[in-house]
Amino acid sequence: MAALGIFLFSTSYIFVYYAEEHVVSGLVAIGYSVSPLTGMLGMRLFFGTPMTRRLAVGSALGIAGIALVFWPEFARMRSDGDTALGALYTAIAVVLSTLGSMVAHRNQQAKLPLWQGMAWGMLYGAIFSLAVTLANGKALAFEATPGYVGSLFYLAVFGSILAFASYLTLLQRIGAARSGYVGVMVPIVALVVSALFEGFRGHALTLVGVAVSVAGNVIVLRGK
Repeated sequence: MAALGIFLFSTSYIFVYYAEEHVVSGLVAIGYSVSPLTGMLGMRLFFGTPMTRRLAVGSALGIAGIALVFWPEFARMRSDGDTALGALYTAIAVVLSTLGSMVAHRNQQAKLPLWQGMAWGMLYGAIFSLAVTLANGKALAFEATPGYVGSLFYLAVFGSILAFASYLTLLQRIGAARSGYVGVMVPIVALVVSALFEGFRGHALTLVGVAVSVAGNVIVLRGK
């Protein structure tokens, strides 16, 4: 449960935050769209689960779709060491997240209860994140404003507890490789939310990329 918390709830997100200080969010989204492939490799390496051509094709479509969605962002990227560092942080985050999923799969095989295991994992992850924060000399802050408290409540309840309960349930039902497709679908949902509340207006590649990614999702999730 400590490994679950440190990999899935703590360090993977820390490296995402570091990555987005150096590169556009689209590159991070591309990194996480590889999650089905890394999940498939992890299941093969740690549990001997066979790799399937269907999952590989669906994953490739997911990666291609997200690349099309964020193509305009790449035009603004600089080819320098800062970008390379951001890409490295993204790769580390994806690997750590995949390791967390492998630990979650192992815990489910050991019949650990989902809610209690997740609660202990989040406690360990929070403690580890706090230790990293203090070790880096970062100050702890809190603002008693409606916007701050509301966003914190949303992240804690909907963005963490319910989101991970849903993901771990999905992982239990269809496996780590196929459930890793959430790494493709999250950026698409984020674009929809942005269009509704932030006035985001897509381009032709946005629609094509979404269609390609959804097609990959259908291939990954459909029955034999």
